[in-house]
Amino acid sequence: VHLPTLEAELRRMSVRGELDAFGLYVYGVVLKGLRGTRRGPIGKRTAASLGVNGSDASGDTAQAIFIRSILMYPYNWSAWLDLAELCSDDPSIDREVEQSLSSISGHWMYHFFCVHVYIENRANENAIAIIEKLANGNINATAEAASGGFEVAEHFDDANADGFFVQSSYLQSQLAMAYYDVRDYDSAHEHFLALAEREPYRLDHMDAFSNVLYVKDQKVALSHLAHRSIAIDKYRPETCIIVGNYYSSKARHEKAVQYFQRALKLDRTYLSAWTLLGHEYIEMKNTAAAIEAYRRAVDISEREYRAWYGLGQTYEILNMLLHALFYFRKAAALHPHDSRMWCAIGGCLLGLDRRNDAEKSYERAVSLGDGEGIATRKLAELYREDGEEEKAAKCFLRHLELRYQAQETGVVGSKASSSP
Repeated sequence: VHLPTLEAELRRMSVRGELDAFGLYVYGVVLKGLRGTRRGPIGKRTAASLGVNGSDASGDTAQAIFIRSILMYPYNWSAWLDLAELCSDDPSIDREVEQSLSSISGHWMYHFFCVHVYIENRANENAIAIIEKLANGNINATAEAASGGFEVAEHFDDANADGFFVQSSYLQSQLAMAYYDVRDYDSAHEHFLALAEREPYRLDHMDAFSNVLYVKDQKVALSHLAHRSIAIDKYRPETCIIVGNYYSSKARHEKAVQYFQRALKLDRTYLSAWTLLGHEYIEMKNTAAAIEAYRRAVDISEREYRAWYGLGQTYEILNMLLHALFYFRKAAALHPHDSRMWCAIGGCLLGLDRRNDAEKSYERAVSLGDGEGIATRKLAELYREDGEEEKAAKCFLRHLELRYQAQETGVVGSKASSSP
């Protein structure tokens, strides 16, 4: 209610040069709350007080104010996070932000910002490259990372910055999350384990660690993590997620639902809780409740591809293939490098008798790795039905290799396919 009044007052102070870096940050927060990245008009009264022609005047944008604040004092991480949120919501401002921050592109805070933006936008390979540079002084890492998104300087401003953050728990948690998001569960497990050993009372990101333990079928480790989390703080949403995952691994789905709902009582905007709640309802064959949970997740964030994928799975169970196809495509648009999305699309297209399109989707899935071998087997069957015996044989052989690799690594579970 009071944001327009605050905006007018802060704008006047900004024009007069009365705001320091933190005052500008507050101004940016107000603008972000009012209209995101859009520029708003200045009212006649405000324009007159500023000595500006009201018909020509236009307001500041939130991103421009955050950038001014950051350039004045680059160590305010809250300003970087708000700017990153704007970049994720409106990618069209990326170029403006990159150019405006070019003068500090060698600053380590800028690199932290790039890591955060890349992980939010699922550009995990770029994030991993920058983290390797920050933690280990890998000179080639930033050059590789510059291939997409924000430009990253090859050298830091500080002479001792290369490898300076090797002990950073924050970077290690980001690295673990990046590996988790690309489904490299072994690497994610290694980094989460090191993080838990370094900070035994840490709960941040431990819910994602519990997802990794679930997928790797490490029930004993998951049980230890659940007991430790309860001892640390049983009223944290992360603790409820961890305990819920433990009960889910024991096929006690009603108890898992109870803990996921408890997490949501503590934080109604907890995306992971809504998505996992939907997964549990699917296991309980309660499709109506699953749809509601997934919809709540995408209402909070349209970038939550796991919830879109869950909606597709639910409608596929209901044999509403057109609806399922729509949601699977939404998930694939957000996470195009995940073979499971294209496997799901292929299955729907095959069910709709669109054989050629299904074949293309399965081929796309195979080109992206198809770690579970689903697309490889389906494609082999389609090739065999088409009389292409040589292609079919190659696909069946590849499917057997993938099955053998899966048995060796021990990655299992319904959540492996439904993406925790």
